Amino acid sequence: MLARKGLLPDGFLLTRLAEDQNQPNRSRSRAHRARFITKSGSCNVAHRNIREQGRFLLDVFTTMVDLKWQHSFLIFTSAFLCSWMLFAMIWWLLAFAHGDLEPRGADAEPGPVPCVTAINSFTSAFLFSIEVQVTIGFGGRMVTEECVLAIMVLIIQNILGLIINAVMLGCVFMKTAQANRRAETLIFSRNAVIAPRNGRPTFMFRVGDLRKSMIISATVQLQVIRRTVTAEGEVIPVCQLDIQVENPLRSNGIFLVSPLIISHTMERGSPLYELSAQSLATDDLEIIVILEGVVETTGITMQARTSYTPEEILWGRRFVSIMTEEDGRYCVDYSKFGNTLPVKMSSLSAKELDQIRGVHEGGPDAAHPQGWGLVRAGRGGFRRGGGRACDGASAPQPWYAQSEPAPMAGREGEHRGREKKVQLEVIGRQTEEETLGD
Repeated sequence: MLARKGLLPDGFLLTRLAEDQNQPNRSRSRAHRARFITKSGSCNVAHRNIREQGRFLLDVFTTMVDLKWQHSFLIFTSAFLCSWMLFAMIWWLLAFAHGDLEPRGADAEPGPVPCVTAINSFTSAFLFSIEVQVTIGFGGRMVTEECVLAIMVLIIQNILGLIINAVMLGCVFMKTAQANRRAETLIFSRNAVIAPRNGRPTFMFRVGDLRKSMIISATVQLQVIRRTVTAEGEVIPVCQLDIQVENPLRSNGIFLVSPLIISHTMERGSPLYELSAQSLATDDLEIIVILEGVVETTGITMQARTSYTPEEILWGRRFVSIMTEEDGRYCVDYSKFGNTLPVKMSSLSAKELDQIRGVHEGGPDAAHPQGWGLVRAGRGGFRRGGGRACDGASAPQPWYAQSEPAPMAGREGEHRGREKKVQLEVIGRQTEEETLGD
C-alpha cells in the first residue's frame, strides 16, 4: 500500500495484507527484476571502478552531507580532537621553549613571567587548548603579555575553531533539514492499475500527503525506462520517455490537498500505446514517478520518487474511493489507500482497440473513429464514411457495400435493369470501384 514503512497504524497494514491475498501475485512466478528506482525512492544504481576519486574532494561540503550519519559523527569528533591535540602540542612547545616547565622549589626565586600561566605538563596544555577553542574560560590559565608568539597562536586557534564549528554545524543542519525527509510523509500506492476511463485505457496510480502542511507548486512527472534496439542494431539499455499526465490544463501541476489518482491516457503517441495484458507480463519496462514541490513550512524544494514494474501494474482494476464527507468536512480513509476492485476491460492494447474501431493512423484526425472521411459517389453529394483500415488490417465493409445505392441525380428512370460501374473517389484513400445497380 505504501512506499515507506511505519507511516500508518498496524490496522491499516492488516487491511492491505488481506487485500494482497485476494489479488494475483505475479511476482512469485517470475524472476526478480532489477529496478532503477526503489519503492522508497532511492536510486538503485551501484557506481564501480571510479578512477577519479579526487573529484569528490573538490566539493568537500557536499561529500560530507552525502555521508551516512555514523561517518559524519566520526569526522565531526575527529576534527575537534585533532585540532585540540595539535594546538595542545603547540602550547606545550611554547611553554617548554620559554622555560615555563622547569621545576622550581618552594624556596627558589620566582622565575620569569610565563607565556601561559598554570601550564606545567602536556595535560594542562591540552586543557588550555580546549578552553581557547570552545571559549570556556575557566580562569585558571591565561595568555600573558610575555610572548608575542603565544598571542598569535591564540588568534590562529580561535579563527580555525570558528571555521571548524561553522563547517560541522552546517553539515549537521543540512543533513537534518534535507528535503528528502519531507518526502517520507508522501505516500504512493504500492500498485498501479490500468482501467478504462472515458472509453480509453488509462494508466493510474494514487499519491497522498500525510501532513497537513501543503506542498506548494507540486508537479508530477512520469517517465518510462525500457530497453530498446535501434534500426542499426544498437542496444540502448536505458531509454527514457516522458509520459503526459492527464490534466485539462495540459500541465503536470497538481493541488495535493487530498489523495489524488494520477492518470495517463494510453492513446496514440503514448509510450504505453502498444501495451496489452499479454505483453505486460513479458515487457521489460519501468515507470518512474517523480513528484516535486516546495515545502510550505521551510520553503525547501523537495522531491519524492517511486517506480512501478510490470508485476506491480494490475490490468483491469480500479482504485476504490477513500474520501467521504462527514460533519461538513472531508475525511480520508487511508486503510483503503491502495485497495482496488476488478472492472470489465479488454485484454487488447490501445493500438489494437483503435485498429478494431478503424482509427486512421496517418492523418490529422487520428483520434477519430472510422468514418471521418468524405465519400463522393458518382455525381451526387458528399457523404460521411469510408475510412481506411489501420496497418493494412482487414477493415469492416464500407457503407456503400452494405446499403442500397441512391439514385443518381437527373438520371432517374434511365437504363433501368442495367448494371454499370460508377467510380468512387474517396478523399484521403485510394480510388475503388464498386458495382452498383440503379
